[in-house]
Amino acid sequence: MQGLIADHLLKHLIVGGKEPTKIRPVYLLTAFWLVGIMALAGPTWEKEPSPFTQDTAGLVIALKVTPTMLAQDIQPSRLERATQKIHDLLKLRLGAKTALIAYSGSAHLTMPLTVDPKIIDMFSQALNPKIMPKKGDVAAAALELGGLLLNKAEIPGSILLIADQIDPHQLKGIRAFHENSGISVHIYAIAADQGIVPPAGSPPAPALDMENLKKAATAAGASLTIVSPDDRDVQKLAHHIKTTFSTAKQQNQGDRWRDSGYWLLPVLLALGLFFFRHGWMVVYE
Repeated sequence: MQGLIADHLLKHLIVGGKEPTKIRPVYLLTAFWLVGIMALAGPTWEKEPSPFTQDTAGLVIALKVTPTMLAQDIQPSRLERATQKIHDLLKLRLGAKTALIAYSGSAHLTMPLTVDPKIIDMFSQALNPKIMPKKGDVAAAALELGGLLLNKAEIPGSILLIADQIDPHQLKGIRAFHENSGISVHIYAIAADQGIVPPAGSPPAPALDMENLKKAATAAGASLTIVSPDDRDVQKLAHHIKTTFSTAKQQNQGDRWRDSGYWLLPVLLALGLFFFRHGWMVVYE
């Protein structure tokens, strides 16, 4: 306050009796504003996943619902075991979006993408060949419907095709889907080997045909998993699905620039400490 108070009085009002600092408050205030503006501007040099992007990939389950899926070479039946495996897989994917498609001679959306596994469980357990409008095997159409769901939702994901066998006439359509969509497919085969004798009264159904399934997997660019009595098959499927999502993240799907302005907060705090300094003097000229 030099210039307003007499010198012989001013010295008694200054704490510590020190001379005015050469660093004026306006300089520090300007620096404080500049650093604050830079922090608010959000400087960035790397990307991070969007907070609205899920940590797990979307999944469309296409389940074959035909009379052969009622065969009991896989207990209690191929179809019932498939629904049990779906239940186990969903337990490993809590919070992830999942949809369900049922197909035979036609493909139908049973449940759109949802994060509620109980709904998928309920609808999958209610499926029966008797409710399907057409007989046959349109695996390619099921993949097309699954791809349409994922594209419409605009999320990274894959399709899990669960079947005891795949009609060789579907290979051309499956190959075309793979070449045009770029969506990952996982095939889960649920049938017993040739040596397994089904119990009496089991509906007739062909045994596991590995050659046919490998051709289908090649056409779809898909992973191939065979049903197992333990949870190794489900763990393997979960790994394949997770890998699909990791690949999508590497392609920066849903990424955004990380705001690194918070690194400037220590600088702002350091500058702010000067404004609490005892004996600060403002010179009026």
